[in-house]
Amino acid sequence: MDYVQQRVAQEAAKEGGASSALFTPLNFLLLGLVLYTTVSFLKPKAPITLPKEEPAVVFRTFTPRTLLPYNGENGQPVYLAVRGRVFDVSRGRNFYGPGGPYENFAGRDASRGLAKGSFDEEMLTKDLDGPLDPLTDLSRDELEAMAGWEERFLEKYLVVGKLVAVGDEDKEESKE
Repeated sequence: MDYVQQRVAQEAAKEGGASSALFTPLNFLLLGLVLYTTVSFLKPKAPITLPKEEPAVVFRTFTPRTLLPYNGENGQPVYLAVRGRVFDVSRGRNFYGPGGPYENFAGRDASRGLAKGSFDEEMLTKDLDGPLDPLTDLSRDELEAMAGWEERFLEKYLVVGKLVAVGDEDKEESKE
C-alpha cells in the first residue's frame, strides 16, 4: 500500500498536473460546440421577406390586334386567349413566352391550336381584323381537349379579359 500512496503523491506533486487535464481533445471539442451554438443563437437573423405581390390587372376587352403585343417581348406580360377568355400566362413564360414551345400562341387566340394539339402557325387566325374563329368544325374530341386546356388555365392563371372581334368591343362594353 505504501507504493500506491507514494505514487499518488508523486503524481500530485508534478507541476501542471491539473492544468494538463483541462487541455484534452474532448474539452476542445466541447468548447467549440458551445461557442458555435452561442454564436448561432446570437447572430442576427435575416429579415423575413414576403413574396412580391402581383400587380393588379384590370379586366378589359381585347381584339386580336390589341392582344398581339402581349407576347412577352420587350418586357410585356404574356397573354393568350382560349374560347374568348384572355389569360395572363406570364408565370409560365418558359412555355408561352419567347423561345418557349408554345410561343406562337402568345398574344393570340390559341383555341384551335390547343384543340387540335398543333403548334403550327396555320392554327392561328391570320386576319386580325376579321371575325373570331367560330371553331364549329372541331370534333367532339378536339372540343374536349380544348375544354381541358381551358380548365387547366383557369386553375393556374388569371383571366385578365375577354377576346372579341374588331368592331364588337363597344357592344361588349355596353352590355357590362
